[in-house]
Amino acid sequence: MSTYLLVHGAWHDARCWDRTAPLLEAAGHRVFRPSLTGYGDKAHLLGPEVGLDTHVEDVVRLIEDEDLTDVVLVGHSYAGLVISSAANEVPERVAHLVYLDAMVPEHGETAVDAQPVTQHLIDAAAATDAPWRIPPLPELPPPFGLFGVTDPADQEWLRGMLSDHPVRCLQQPACLDNPSLRQVPRTHIHCVGAAPEGIVRRPVPAFQPDGTPSRVRELPTGHDCMITMPVELSELLLDVAG
Repeated sequence: MSTYLLVHGAWHDARCWDRTAPLLEAAGHRVFRPSLTGYGDKAHLLGPEVGLDTHVEDVVRLIEDEDLTDVVLVGHSYAGLVISSAANEVPERVAHLVYLDAMVPEHGETAVDAQPVTQHLIDAAAATDAPWRIPPLPELPPPFGLFGVTDPADQEWLRGMLSDHPVRCLQQPACLDNPSLRQVPRTHIHCVGAAPEGIVRRPVPAFQPDGTPSRVRELPTGHDCMITMPVELSELLLDVAG
């Protein structure tokens, strides 16, 4: 039995894993899928002070409070920064990092460094009467849809869980200064369906920080693959755990 900790990205909440988590549980594994501060059941805590450090603390506290070990830590999109910094704090409890169509930072980098297009979102928010919050990205014409989701019923369901994202989350740097973090193996899962202009994925180095060849998997779908391809995603995640 493995323990999966699924961390949602910006604007989403824990419900985005509703189709994937049960498949992992059906295979006999434990699954945790918290909503980060400001989302889902913690939506009332949204405020300008919420930042990357807040979300890292959410994940680390859950790991420690539940006394989790050998965790497969999965971060979608923005949560690539969250899982990186969380694993930096408790690397001895993390068995594997999975970057799910995610931002992959170096030490000291922000979301803007990892995905420069996010600066435009910050600039747009600065021109409003609530410069600390960024509304969800709008639905785009096919084939892009809403975060890569194109089915109308799925879009309606997804739209019901989306909420604003604090600017501070995109401006605080990730901390990856623990030498033990380099020994945690990684897998990168890329969604290779249609992507809007300006979204640039960093090339994955040929070797992981621990010196082993990098593991890159692909799903032929849009960004929110946990909604559009839950079966295929769960199979990849099960393969990570061996």
